[in-house]
Formats: sequence, C-alpha cells, structure tokens
Amino acid sequence: MGSEELAANLFRITQTESKLKKDKVSSEEDANKTHYNIGKNIREVIAKNGGTMPEDLPTPKKSLKELEKENKKSLKKK
Repeated sequence: MGSEELAANLFRITQTESKLKKDKVSSEEDANKTHYNIGKNIREVIAKNGGTMPEDLPTPKKSLKELEKENKKSLKKK
C-alpha cells in the first residue's frame, strides 16, 4: 500500500469516526451505512480530482506474507 492509498484510508477512517461520534450512531447497521457513505464520498472526490482509484494503484512485487517468510528465514540463519 502506497502513500496515496494509506492517506485515503486514514482520511476515511477519521471522517467516519468523527461522523459516528457527532451523529451519536449506536447501531451496527447505522454505523455500516455511515462507513459506506463516507467511503463512497471519498472515492467520488478522488475520481473528481483525477486521482488514481485504490484498486488501480500499483501492487508490491511481494506480498506481506512473502516478506514475513523471508524475514523469518533470515532471522533463523543468524
């Protein structure tokens, strides 16, 4: 995950948390709807501003699991 995707996710999380608190959302269903709507709004802003959608961002050559496995192997060799 690159800086663009991390920033979008953090922004989505903080905006959702703020809205949930402000609107005193208490049910799981309402929280899910709020989360969905905030995410939808953020995706619209990204698209409107010509940004790259998260699913179109480049992916790393190795997965996190592969990197962890390699790290574990190198630690065992020491």
